[in-house]
Amino acid sequence: MLQEAKDLQNREVTKMVSVLSQGKKEYTFKAPTGSGKTYMMADFMNRILAIQNNVVFLVSSLSKSELAEQNYNSFCALAQNGTFPKLNPYLINSETSGESSLYIPTDYNVYVLPRDLYKDKSKLKEEGTFLNFLQTTTGDLLSGGTAGKSIFVIKDECHIATSNLDELGSFFSVVINYSATPKLSRKQLPDVEISNADAEEAKLIKQVEFQPETDSLDAALDKFEEIKADYTNKLRVNPCFIIQISNKDKAEEELNNNIFPTLNNTKHQDLKWVYITGDQSGKGCRTNDSGLNKLKVSKWKEYMKGTESSISVIIFKMVISEGWDIPRACMLYQVRDTQSKQLDEQVMGRVRRNPRLLDFERLPKDAQDLASTAWIWGIKPKEAGLPKQVNLFSNYDIENEIRVTPTKLKVETINNDIDVESILEGKKEKLTGGNIFEMYRNLSQTENEIQDICYKYADTYEKWRLCVENLGEIKKKYHSYITDYEKSMEVCEPVSFPYGSCYNETEKTLTLDDWVWYRKENDEVADEFSFDSEAEKKWAEVLKDIRQSSIGQTHLLQDNKFLWGKNFPLNSEIKYEYFSDGIHASYPDFVMKDKKGRIHIFEVKSVNKSSSLNISEDEYETKVRNIKDCYKVCSQKTKHIFYLPILDGNTWKITKFENGEETTIDKKIFTDGLKS
Repeated sequence: MLQEAKDLQNREVTKMVSVLSQGKKEYTFKAPTGSGKTYMMADFMNRILAIQNNVVFLVSSLSKSELAEQNYNSFCALAQNGTFPKLNPYLINSETSGESSLYIPTDYNVYVLPRDLYKDKSKLKEEGTFLNFLQTTTGDLLSGGTAGKSIFVIKDECHIATSNLDELGSFFSVVINYSATPKLSRKQLPDVEISNADAEEAKLIKQVEFQPETDSLDAALDKFEEIKADYTNKLRVNPCFIIQISNKDKAEEELNNNIFPTLNNTKHQDLKWVYITGDQSGKGCRTNDSGLNKLKVSKWKEYMKGTESSISVIIFKMVISEGWDIPRACMLYQVRDTQSKQLDEQVMGRVRRNPRLLDFERLPKDAQDLASTAWIWGIKPKEAGLPKQVNLFSNYDIENEIRVTPTKLKVETINNDIDVESILEGKKEKLTGGNIFEMYRNLSQTENEIQDICYKYADTYEKWRLCVENLGEIKKKYHSYITDYEKSMEVCEPVSFPYGSCYNETEKTLTLDDWVWYRKENDEVADEFSFDSEAEKKWAEVLKDIRQSSIGQTHLLQDNKFLWGKNFPLNSEIKYEYFSDGIHASYPDFVMKDKKGRIHIFEVKSVNKSSSLNISEDEYETKVRNIKDCYKVCSQKTKHIFYLPILDGNTWKITKFENGEETTIDKKIFTDGLKS
């Protein structure tokens, strides 16, 4: 997993723990489907249990789609492998019984409750089993309870309306809502939020390429057949195409007149498909896979999750089940009819999981692009929530005019240079060392590169244990190698802006008709663009002024003495790797080519408080220092000129790096130097 993905998850869980200090009864955590919501939920519970041993968690999960059991199994695995050892999970189910009635033990600290088990006429409610459990756990005096613990309720997929537990609210100290689409109408206003843009940039989820709504199913399947071989060869994953029938009344008509004939025609007859009706008993489900027909329908979903599953097409009638994880799904086709609705994040989330998340950083660039792209045909969500698509002006040969040299760190070479044998020479196994689960947790929480070094060295359990017990010394040696950028940094082949990219709309807008990008709004060329921060917008104004002052007019890209543009991260290869508790990539904010042909690289920062700043002040300062160290060496190796313009109030403090030399300049010196 990319270090950026780990950092994002860790940062947001830290925020979630922190906001509890507000003392509210209810909080909401919003995160896109596929961003690791269950993992972050487990991390959150583990952190609370580490500091408050009188807390018990009740995780209320949807009973449909086996989400409760899925969550329970995830919590068990994370506890048993030492990742979150404080968790002691228990699954409440209708089979949990004594001789004549249900029974819930009180010696666990995480209870997973399928939502529909507690409702009118259910055994759990009718027998008073669940009420007795709550009374005993909280120390309710009327029932003789003695535990005296606080119950924190986590409502998973909280956007699904439910009142099952409302009557028991007096027993709950805190309620925490988790969802990709919390309902503002039910006051589920996010206290902590991971945006789609953040999750996409960290490669936790795929970015979406919306396809023409007029495309037929046959045309969409043609597209699927095109990428299927690449998916299998480059990712070692058999991809999956999902068809959603949104009108249940016309389901059979669509199946018999369109879907099945299309799947069975000569072009697509080799694709294995499954039709899921949504009926809990599996009634009406069918498939053309003879092997799958030998299994019970209840086993079909589990089989279809596998990366090597033979099923290429899955057809759903109505809503695709929440909580059903199938990362190999990469395409979604919504059958259009008079009742089709706009696609929402929950539906699109079914095809946005990264199928190679855990080892994404080890994939070559073309495989990474494939693993981080989803293709969707359907009625788009409301325009306000969609990324704005941008393209390069193709008439001006920008891709050849602007050639930028990126850099990367020579991780593989460094890993080979680390002599673990000599580091561990004379070391002996500690007699009082931690248990294997604690050791595994310590290793799994360190950088991917350190893990690679240890596993490459440790071909026996004894070596593995000795390696983990001395992680600190191995990390120290590795860090000294990797941060010596003059040795660890290598230049890559020159690249340019990607032909197409996108950005998320903000209120920080600027009219630009003289840079490298254009976009369309209602089939017309638009000249308003958004920026992530006020500092970015203000620096764009500086670059715009330099260009206009230098050429004496503002006609689009004519008489080009300067070319400049925003380095939108999506699809961009203009990046510079640096080390900070793991390898990160700096995607500079702007690139400019001046009238002398020199390339200028800008990473804009601000000391002003920004709502878009998702890290602490200390983390921010550390990041800036690390980027400075990186850019100083980059300027020497690439011969580009690098800048860190930092906005302090209304004043720019600019650090400039040229040929490995660092200087501090102001805005006037910078602009005069480029205009002359």
